[in-house]
Amino acid sequence: MDEINVARKAIQGEEEAFIALMHMHKEALLRTALAFLKNEHAALEALQETTYRAFKKIHTLKEPAYAKTWLIRIMINYCQDQLKRGKRFVLSEKNLDLPVLDNLAQIELQEALSTLSPTEQQLIYMKYFQDVKIKDIAAIEKIPEGTVKSRLHKTLRTLRRYLEDKGEIDHV
Repeated sequence: MDEINVARKAIQGEEEAFIALMHMHKEALLRTALAFLKNEHAALEALQETTYRAFKKIHTLKEPAYAKTWLIRIMINYCQDQLKRGKRFVLSEKNLDLPVLDNLAQIELQEALSTLSPTEQQLIYMKYFQDVKIKDIAAIEKIPEGTVKSRLHKTLRTLRRYLEDKGEIDHV
């Protein structure tokens, strides 16, 4: 059964369809939680809370085609709430969810990302770590696609300047 049909059935209250929907998007949700919380235990807890919140509100999902973006939005909101409450976690190689790079490059990239605002970090994580399309980011954030593109451009320019100042890259 395809994702849209599963989402439709979940919206109608079928528990097994909801479970199937969560299984379809479990990896993307965990990667999102790890990107924000940087701790495997906290990410698993976030997945549980997101599952609970989604189950309680699945009937409010209007468009089944956006089930994944809806779930990711719930996860992001939960993670941001956790970070606002001061539940910050120590960065370690074990729980850093970045592409396979050498350890120094991972640390440098994480340091560069940490200079961004939470909104800018979220944008980078969604676009480049989760491969969320600009159209879907716009739907999640409830802003025009052009705004997403301009914010992404500005954020990348900020990262580039930071890395140039640190001597990490030697070209524009």
